Amino acid sequence: MRIVCSLGDPHGIGPEIILKSFLKMQRSGHSVVVAGSLRVMEFYRRSLGLPIELERIDAFSLSQSLPPCSCGVLPVISVAEPETILPGTLSAEAGTLAVQSLQCAAELCRDGICDALVTAPLHKEALALAGSKDTGHTGFLGRMFGIPSPIMMFADPRTGLKVALATIHEPISRVPSLISSMDLDGFFRHLAGALRSDFGILEPSLAVLGLNPHASDGGVMGSEEGTIIGPAIERLRNEGMNIDGPFPADGFFGSSRWKNYDGVVAMYHDQGLLPFKVIAFESGVNITLGLPIVRTSPDHGTGFDRAGTGTASEQSFYEAAMLAISIAQHRNPTGPAQ
Repeated sequence: MRIVCSLGDPHGIGPEIILKSFLKMQRSGHSVVVAGSLRVMEFYRRSLGLPIELERIDAFSLSQSLPPCSCGVLPVISVAEPETILPGTLSAEAGTLAVQSLQCAAELCRDGICDALVTAPLHKEALALAGSKDTGHTGFLGRMFGIPSPIMMFADPRTGLKVALATIHEPISRVPSLISSMDLDGFFRHLAGALRSDFGILEPSLAVLGLNPHASDGGVMGSEEGTIIGPAIERLRNEGMNIDGPFPADGFFGSSRWKNYDGVVAMYHDQGLLPFKVIAFESGVNITLGLPIVRTSPDHGTGFDRAGTGTASEQSFYEAAMLAISIAQHRNPTGPAQ
């Protein structure tokens, strides 16, 4: 499989975790290319003293051949070369390079040159300084591919835990109205379909968390469970889907009930991500479902406080790369892109 890595914010830990993950993938038999900046990658390679050779290539060369990781040479497509590299600092130039890198990497997957995209972390403030309309990867890729509501899901390859978010980066005050107005039935169907196509789970089981404390205690602390979430679950159960809930969110993870399901649906960001990161902080992977390309990402941010120090852990990025390969193989069992 051919994996393309977007650079992320060049002032964050993205370049470092890409380089370290490349070293771990040398026995995988797969190929990796970076879309971004040769100068940035060389800056971090030298500062870390890693035994990797970098090679500048272009998209045409990439379409002809891509060496496996075992050769020790990491190809880099340079979309731009920044004037300054200042680890741990906000910069409009860095935000612009991050967006250009993402655009290039996504196009390589769209055109069938690469099989999957693994994205290094972006910094939302740097994107804003660069004038970007998007606040992150999910919105950018959804807009690029004309998918208005891609699903954000987090997976831990070690435990099997998978958590999907019904709403993503939204203020708490907006969540009830968004849940009331969204197509929950369609969301659950799309999630179950992605678990089948991307993970090979023939009959996926879903657990749905309630929106309100104690899943509203029969309507005492809210109405969404009784009027919206519960009826959607019942309709899909009647269609034959293996789906349960709504469950009170507070005890669901502590009691390990998540182990009985292939996927868990949280109604909002912190409801799902707080327990997920407690369980899988080092190994969690962010996956965008519903896109025509495979995209995964480490489950952490740019790590400006550690950028350039050589102390960043590559485990989550490595897990993201290996999961991207697995998903790509499920989608295309006949072989990699040619």
